[in-house]
Amino acid sequence: MNQSVSVQLDAALGHDVTDKRIDVLRRIGSVGSISEAARGAGISYKAAWQAIETLGNLAGTPLVEKAVGGSGGGGAQLTPAGHRLLQAFDLLATARQAVLNQLGQEEGANPPRFGLAALGLRTSMRNQLPCVVADASTSGAAVRVELALPDGTRLASRITQESAQLLDLRKGMAVLALCKATAVKVVPADFASPADNVLRGRAVRVSGDAGVAEVSLQLGCGLSMVGFAAAADRLHVGEDCAAQVDDSAVVIALPG
Repeated sequence: MNQSVSVQLDAALGHDVTDKRIDVLRRIGSVGSISEAARGAGISYKAAWQAIETLGNLAGTPLVEKAVGGSGGGGAQLTPAGHRLLQAFDLLATARQAVLNQLGQEEGANPPRFGLAALGLRTSMRNQLPCVVADASTSGAAVRVELALPDGTRLASRITQESAQLLDLRKGMAVLALCKATAVKVVPADFASPADNVLRGRAVRVSGDAGVAEVSLQLGCGLSMVGFAAAADRLHVGEDCAAQVDDSAVVIALPG
């Protein structure tokens, strides 16, 4: 491998051992074909390309290249960086399992639902809500995913079919729902529209100037959420309120 190319392994390997993107990469290395790798992984050809491109971006270097020859006139093969990434992934998966086994054997160990991996998720999105997949339905090129918060309150997310395939979403799966604070509109409880993604709670902190106020609210399920309220909807600490967010602004993440 060209020693001048730095492979960002830490960025590309921040995923669980069941990550579909790693599965696609491994299959390409075995069968030498992106289309066959996609079929073997149970995803579309487009989703397989998304996996390759995403991992390549995270690694900072191409992981797959075209191969000359073959019965189909050509195929694909892993670059040296692609092979190195898979090697590192396997080593980290082994080490990760050893750590989890050790923690599980400690007396009184009671790890949170998402384990230590979720704590390593760093993002600019201030709202990170643990929930589970309750349902999913396809509409055109998009998939609407119904997420259930700890108290059963529903939160919808709209993602592409390719993203849904790569996440391998299943009913009951534990995930994180992420959204930027700027995408959340907070209004007094009586002003909330009957539209989807209305999460009700109580204002626990209000700050900002006369124009727009940042509001931290405690949802009915006990989780915290941050959003913004317009001057006309000025809220006070202790007041009942509601957070509204468009389903396209809700991102689904699989920690660790």
